[in-house]
Amino acid sequence: MNIIVAGGDGFCGWPTALYLSKQGHDVSIIDNTIRRKMDDELHSNSITPIASLEERVEKWKELTGKEIRTYNGDLNHYDFLREVLKQEKPDAFVHFAEQRSAPYSMIDREHAVFTQTNNVVGTLNVLYGIREIVPDCHLIKLGTMGEYGTPNIPIEEGFLEIEHKGRKDVLPYPKQPGSFYHLSKVHDSHNIMFACKIWGIRATDLNQGIVYGLETEETKMDPVLTNRLDYDGVFGTALNRFIIQSTIGHDLTVYGQGGQTRGFLNIKDTVRCIEIAANNPADKGEFRVFNQFTEEFSVLDLAKLVQKVAKEEGFDTDIAHLENPRVELEDHFFHAENTKLKDLGLEPHLLTEEVVRNILKAVVDHKDRVIKENVLPQVSWK
Repeated sequence: MNIIVAGGDGFCGWPTALYLSKQGHDVSIIDNTIRRKMDDELHSNSITPIASLEERVEKWKELTGKEIRTYNGDLNHYDFLREVLKQEKPDAFVHFAEQRSAPYSMIDREHAVFTQTNNVVGTLNVLYGIREIVPDCHLIKLGTMGEYGTPNIPIEEGFLEIEHKGRKDVLPYPKQPGSFYHLSKVHDSHNIMFACKIWGIRATDLNQGIVYGLETEETKMDPVLTNRLDYDGVFGTALNRFIIQSTIGHDLTVYGQGGQTRGFLNIKDTVRCIEIAANNPADKGEFRVFNQFTEEFSVLDLAKLVQKVAKEEGFDTDIAHLENPRVELEDHFFHAENTKLKDLGLEPHLLTEEVVRNILKAVVDHKDRVIKENVLPQVSWK
């Protein structure tokens, strides 16, 4: 297939582009490199040194003979997007090109407005571009499990059968997002579902859990292909922050009680899920939802796991409970369905001590790049 990966320079997009290319697909990347500019804005960095996108794709071609074309531009610029779609005529459009951080969206009004404008308008442009240029193209959109929030009932995959006053219907699962970022994803889902209904577009909404891991088989082929690893309080996940904190002699900073429970998956499973969705496209006019995660963990579970592995590697660290900068339940029921991708062939890579150990060893190799003041939260929801 001809596949566009929008946001293909990012943490999920880059390994996905390489994986799809290796499988024999004709891959191109759209990216405006804004994620790199956000590092400058936040005075932060990837703990792993990352090459420029141009150097990355050149090295990939050198190693494999496979070309990945790149387009430097913004999905909010519709004329640019139209021209790319006309040139590529993609069979599938993988959409990672959004501001992905909840804390970033909660910094202030400007960051909230940017997040929602960038994400919602960009996705609307993609929908109109598909309708106008490539109506048979399959939109594979990265959503988030955070759309659902933490309801006191099991989370279904996108839809819920309900009975109300003697009548039954299947309706979109109620959304209780926890940040302006997560709200933008809800708006995306509504817009995509509406476009499928009125224009006959085919779309898969992948409500992804929190991604962990650093490398895939492709990114390990050469240091130039290395993936980024975020650890700061804005873009770094709890697991990454805990691993980095353990190696610099810092307490593992759990927000509140640490009972916040979420779905997780390995970056190797992220790329495989995209492939599964591409190889099994939605029908014309179908809006389908897959919950893309493999396991559930609480924040405290992760802290204890990292503490154990770190101690075995010679890093003795304590767990500290900080006042939670977010507004969220710290003790709640959480159970979500995740059968659809498994039914289509996903074989999960699970979070083991060995996985944590491998990330920790990579962190130790680049420990001198850690900006220590960034490992604590700096954004408050309140």
